[in-house]
Amino acid sequence: MTRPRLLLADDHTMFSQGLQRLLMDEFDLVGSVEDGQALVESAGQLKPDVIIVDISMPIMNGLDAVRQLRNQGSTAKIIFLTMHADDRLLAEAFKSGGSGYVLKQSAGEDLMTAIRQVLAGQKYVTPLIAGKWAEAVSKQAQETQKLTLTPRQREVLQLVIEGYTMKEIATRLGISTRTAETHKYEMMQGLGVGTTAELIQYAVKLGLTST
Repeated sequence: MTRPRLLLADDHTMFSQGLQRLLMDEFDLVGSVEDGQALVESAGQLKPDVIIVDISMPIMNGLDAVRQLRNQGSTAKIIFLTMHADDRLLAEAFKSGGSGYVLKQSAGEDLMTAIRQVLAGQKYVTPLIAGKWAEAVSKQAQETQKLTLTPRQREVLQLVIEGYTMKEIATRLGISTRTAETHKYEMMQGLGVGTTAELIQYAVKLGLTST
């Protein structure tokens, strides 16, 4: 009998190794990556049945990586594995194409169950925060505008989080410094924040950084 194929994406090496030991007896672990861009590339090559993905990762966060996979036509079941017990992030995870949401603190107890349920076509949320699910769904419409950033804005935000100056960001992205500053200003206006520090705090809250 063919075992389900799993791809793991998490930038915390020791935690990832522990998960691999947990999963390998029952599932075929076809790969392990440490950032969102590598996940997108590996998923296209390996064609896993289930992807277990951390939200906070370098280069590209898990939410954006999953959105890109869905845009490319991936049908893999997605389980988000995260430290964030946040209702807005929970709603965004399912909106982006996820089928499961598991907290890292309870991964040992919940992850195997989550994998089995999503393979059976069901949704799974860690019992510790399952009560937030209905509330998260109801709040999603209110948060949509705040959570909608263009791909370029997300690139600028990621580089702001990583500590680059506007001039450095402009050079890396091949745009003018003024354009980079405009993207930053529009994000701050749209997200309702007044300083770079608040912008970064908001990004951390939504799991858009590994910080």
